[in-house]
Parts: sequence; structure tokens; C-alpha cells
Amino acid sequence: MFSKLAYSVFEQSIKDYHQFDSVDQPINNPYPKDKFEHLLYLKNWIDTVQWHYEDIIRDPQIDPVAALTLKRKIDASNQERTDMVEYIDSYFLQKYSHIKAKDGAKINSESPAWAFDRLSILALKIYHMHEEATRAEATQEHRDKCQEKLNILLEQRTDLSTAIEELLTDIENGDKFMKVYKQMKMYNDDDLNPVLYQNKK
Repeated sequence: MFSKLAYSVFEQSIKDYHQFDSVDQPINNPYPKDKFEHLLYLKNWIDTVQWHYEDIIRDPQIDPVAALTLKRKIDASNQERTDMVEYIDSYFLQKYSHIKAKDGAKINSESPAWAFDRLSILALKIYHMHEEATRAEATQEHRDKCQEKLNILLEQRTDLSTAIEELLTDIENGDKFMKVYKQMKMYNDDDLNPVLYQNKK
């Protein structure tokens, strides 16, 4: 099951990150570059680092200059995240390139890679909600509320994993087909962002 494999890789990435818990630590991807797991691990590592960027930038005492620098890093991370989604979709496009869609086959609202993107973020939510549900210095009320949220996240994981497996099965059977749109982001593009192209004049 692809979803089970992906989630186990996401968990490993999150665990490896939290050994040092620093946004500046270099990635040490344990999977060979020609393996699907390599893409999954890198995808989640980017998500995990960005998760902690987002925590840091919300510090009300953060230095404004440091906040601007961090905002640039978040923008770059968002671009990397989108790039990785496209790499993962390329893997599936190649994997299913021999499949002929049936007459009447339908398109899904999101590609397989964007579904895995949601699973990666969900793995992070589950990890950090579990931390809060078991945080010893927190009040019992806090831990109970977080456990309730954690239970919902775990249910969501089951549902999302099932949906991913059904989508991949439908594609394999020709009942659905993949159609991938390359990124249409404008804010990083010198020719599409008015602030950037006006500064080039």
C-alpha cells in the first residue's frame, strides 16, 4: 500500500528531524536517489522544516529583520514543496503511462502527489498533537483536549489513506486518469509579480 509506505517514511523523517530539532540541520536522506522513498523523505523534510519556520516567525518578540529573513526562507520552502509535489506526480505519471483510460473515465480533483502532500502535513499534525496530549507540564484539561483532537487526526489519517489507495486503484484500472498542471505561481516570477517586474525597469 503506497499510503502506508509513505506514512512510514514521513514518520521517519519527522523522527530524524526531532533528534536535533533545528531548522538549520542538514538533511541526511537514508534512501537511494532512485527510490520513491527518497522523494517522500525529502518532501516531508521540507514540510517539517517549514512547520518550524512557521512556529518561529510567530514569536511576538522576533526581531523584524530576522522575521523578514525568515519570510524569505518560507517563500523558498514553499517553492521547494511545490517542486517536490511535481516530482512525485512525475513518478506516478511514468508508473501509469501504460494505462489506457476507459471511456467515461473521470479526473480526480487532486493529483496523487497533492494527496500525499496532505498526508505529509497530517503526519506532522499527529506528531505535534501527540506531544501536546502527553506534555507532562501541561494541565490535564489541556492534555484531554489535545487527545480529543489527536483522535480526530488519527481518524482523518485512516480516511485519507483509504482515499489515496482508492485513487491509485482507480487510475490503475483506468476508471480515473491523471492530469497534472505545472505550477502557475506568480509571486516568485520576475515577469508576473508586479512588484518584481516594476523594479526591473
